[in-house]
Amino acid sequence: MNTPQTAAFLKKLDNVLLLTHVRPDGDTVGCAAALCQALRDTGRTSFILHNPEITATYEPYAAPYWAPADFAPTHVVAVDIAAPGLLPENAKQYAGRIELCIDHHPSNSGYARHTCVDASAGAAGELLYEIIRVLTPITPAIALPLYVAIATDTGCFVYSNTTSRTHRIAAELLELIDVSAVNKALFRTKSRTRLAMESRMVADMTFCDGGRAVVMRIPLSLRQELGATEADIEELSSLAALVEDTDCGITLRELEPGTVKISVRSGPRVDACAVCAALGGGGHRAAAGATVRGTLAEAEAAVLRALAEATEA
Repeated sequence: MNTPQTAAFLKKLDNVLLLTHVRPDGDTVGCAAALCQALRDTGRTSFILHNPEITATYEPYAAPYWAPADFAPTHVVAVDIAAPGLLPENAKQYAGRIELCIDHHPSNSGYARHTCVDASAGAAGELLYEIIRVLTPITPAIALPLYVAIATDTGCFVYSNTTSRTHRIAAELLELIDVSAVNKALFRTKSRTRLAMESRMVADMTFCDGGRAVVMRIPLSLRQELGATEADIEELSSLAALVEDTDCGITLRELEPGTVKISVRSGPRVDACAVCAALGGGGHRAAAGATVRGTLAEAEAAVLRALAEATEA
């Protein structure tokens, strides 16, 4: 469905439950919060299903909208979720009931009854902005989480997915809200533990693909040694993309023994989505991910094979 069709569909819904993805980032949380507030502003009952993996970074934006334990939704909507495998454990009971998915991932599997996908959007927040303004006026309470969604998914407007459209929408939001505190908290503050983790990742990084790709690792033992929280770890996948003279950054995070999360950030030469799709994941051309079974060494070997195949194609 396109934007007007999606807005028209949402106008028919009441008693709505909104779903966010595993290891929730600012885009999925911001989109869910903004849409929840918009639906409430139009007189609908709407909640966000509590995400047990949310960190202290994004909890404040979702907290006012958490669904009570006894809420029985009539309709279920997913935001920024490309595939059912990205649903948190407590959301999997709703996998077969998702009537609408609003997303910007080109790898979206089309699992929902209705889908509104715009792969040209730098963040799902851009798409939600266009849908919500058809539903109801954009208020400060809606603008703030939308800004969080867009700013986080574009790296505070520096990633390659940032477009003139991104800036135009952000400018409209800035007419309604002061984002200085948000930007300080999200982009210019790091815990001492976070800085220690970055230092160790850089010290242990290796290069491959003729020096054009860099691999960084986050073993479970490092998190345990430093006592790192999820808030200390989130968005660490962006670090590898900062290394000079490389155009592909690979981050391997050991989630638990035998399970590794792979994140790929790339320039034009490498299709990150193709690399991760070969491992059962997906995402965007410049940023994608996959979760695989095996040790860190096995995951690294697998992603390097996928990288070689993708760049040879």
